[in-house]
Order: sequence, then C-alpha cells, then structure tokens
Amino acid sequence: MNNIKLKYTSGNVISEDIHQIGIIALGSHRENHGTALPIDTDSKIAANVALNVATKTGATFLGIFYGATEYDFVKHGIHLKKDDLINNQIIPQLINAKELLGISKVIIVNGHGGNNLIINEIDKISEKTGLKIIFNNSIIEKEGPHACTGELSMGKVLGFLDESRIKEHGNFIKNPEVGMVGLKLARENEPIIDQEAKFIEENGFKIDEEFGKQLLDNAEKKIINDIKSLL
Repeated sequence: MNNIKLKYTSGNVISEDIHQIGIIALGSHRENHGTALPIDTDSKIAANVALNVATKTGATFLGIFYGATEYDFVKHGIHLKKDDLINNQIIPQLINAKELLGISKVIIVNGHGGNNLIINEIDKISEKTGLKIIFNNSIIEKEGPHACTGELSMGKVLGFLDESRIKEHGNFIKNPEVGMVGLKLARENEPIIDQEAKFIEENGFKIDEEFGKQLLDNAEKKIINDIKSLL
C-alpha cells in the first residue's frame, strides 16, 4: 500500500483542492499558418497559456491533445474527424488522467477554431469520462482572422514568429490560408470567414506585441476564473 503523504498545500497553489483540477491544451499540430508562423501555432499558443495558468494556480498541467478537428470546408491542414478526435484521443487521455492522477475536473484550453465542433459533445465526453469539463475558448475569442494580427502578435510574444518572413507571409497566392483570403470553399460556406478575408485583403495585418500580450493575459484571466468556479 502506498503510504506516502503528499504535501498538497506546498508550492504556489490557490487551494489544496486545486490538484484535482486538470488543465489541458487543445490546438492543431498540422495546419498552415503562412510563412512567418509554424504549422503548430495553435498548439504552441494553447500549451503556453495552459502551462502559465497551471503555474499561477497550482492546477495539474496535463499537457496537450495530439489531435484536432476542422470544418469540412476549411482546407488548410491535416485534421481528424470529430468523432475520431473525441473517441480516440480526448476520452482515452482524460480517463488516463482521472485514473492515474485522481483528476475530477478538467479545463480544455482551446486554441483552434475548428475544435468548436466538439462543444456540443462536451456533455457526452463528461459522461463517458466521469469528469466535470469546461471548454474554454478565450484564446480564439478575439484573435481575429487566421494567421493574421492576433496570432502573429502572440507568436511574437511567445518567441516563435519569424519576422524576417513577414513580407512573404502576406503573399496570398503563396499563402492562401492567411486571413483565409485564398480559401474559396471556406469563404463560400461561412460569411464570417468571407468578411474577415475581405478585411485582410483591404487592410492587411500587423505585428502588435502589446496586443499579443493583451490576448494572452485576457485568456489566462478567463481560464483562472473557470478554475475558481470549479473549486
């Protein structure tokens, strides 16, 4: 029998019960983001935010899901079908966290818009895992058009933006996914995507480090509020 007494009040924790709350990132590892941002931009952002929140609160950092899903009409990366993401990745990984670490509640930190497809499945995931789950969308709420000012600025803050390629980044023929300007099918199927693409065509994008910090700070604050609501 394991008779080790764990020191749950040690370290930077907001409550002894915080260790029962897991925080895990959900991004997209294989998705084009132009030439100035890497293909795992969404995963890098979500993982950084999740880790920072875990560090500040003492919540158990569970890492990141490897998969992501996407709307059928958005063609700019390699993604899983929604059911495959849920059944082959999310549910098994959460069950492992529950059984191995005693997790009872989880916050999924989403960094990729296509993953919104699973929002209506959260209750089912919760039932199958026996966990209380919050799906937090604070990263993508205000980041704006794909691979543009929001993500470029966060990438600058987090250190993975290649500013030397920013001019090339704005070549919509070479990089049709930037602002989704050249993704005809996506623009035809989703008015918001088309509206954002038109804005980028007319106004372009910029790197704004202060804006990037604001986006990251705002996301962290909202996730911390979710943590407090679970305590």
